[in-house]
Amino acid sequence: MKGRIAVYPGSFDPITNGHIDVVKRALAFFDKVIVVVSGHSRKNLLFTTEERVALIKAVYNENTRIEVDSFNGLLVNYLAEKGINRVIRGLRAVSDFEYEFQMVLANRKLNNNIETVFLMPGEEFFFISSSVIKEIALLKGDVSSMTPKVIVEALKKKFNY
Repeated sequence: MKGRIAVYPGSFDPITNGHIDVVKRALAFFDKVIVVVSGHSRKNLLFTTEERVALIKAVYNENTRIEVDSFNGLLVNYLAEKGINRVIRGLRAVSDFEYEFQMVLANRKLNNNIETVFLMPGEEFFFISSSVIKEIALLKGDVSSMTPKVIVEALKKKFNY
């Protein structure tokens, strides 16, 4: 792969406007960002890995600087397979940093060549999380200001309304 490439891993269940803002900010530093959906998660997932990949591809269908992929297992193994050593992570709050700091140290222990770049979304996105969006959508609330239209429609379909 040519150019400066970074991987933005996550569960993205579903992708939010905060995630999208982080990708936009990452493109100021990198030529390409690969949004990588984790197939393994301790979280209670609403969408399958395949559904999440398809939804994110629909969000970014016009942008050639963004790829969408998925992986199972350790991120460091995915990075090694792709020949990439840059990771993007979004931070909203101090509590995010504690978890992310642990992950950076664990990844460095497994592969010292990996560098992680932390980016903060715009403050209008600080309160948005996939969990909040799912909870609001489950109760038939309006999430159209928090996530793209394709995701809103997918949530309505998932929750049968």
